[in-house]
Amino acid sequence: MRILVADDDKVISTLICATLRRAGHSSIPAYDSMQALMFAMRSPLPDAIILDWNMPGGGGFQTLKKLTLWARTAEIPVLVISGESNPSAPATATDLGAAAFLPKPVVPEAMLEELNRVLSAAVR
Repeated sequence: MRILVADDDKVISTLICATLRRAGHSSIPAYDSMQALMFAMRSPLPDAIILDWNMPGGGGFQTLKKLTLWARTAEIPVLVISGESNPSAPATATDLGAAAFLPKPVVPEAMLEELNRVLSAAVR
């Protein structure tokens, strides 16, 4: 599966991409919201998106809103990851259309489990 990984922290992005590769997925790194939106629209479309909630260029909040509103990307499942301390962040993310919300630091096994869950539930 092709997974878009949008996180402005290059260390975290590299770790997530390596975890995905070990699990048999290919990854596309993006380091800000604009890159994430651009890569999400490219063919072939990603099968899922892992999106940091706090990023430059609009942030995960705005990026998620756009991804869920655009017809081309609306069906791509999005897993939001965040170190956000606001207790309403998970509910806000899922209300905006995120398939899941995972706290940072991301536990690789939990991320892969959640990713597999949303990929199996995705109807494309």
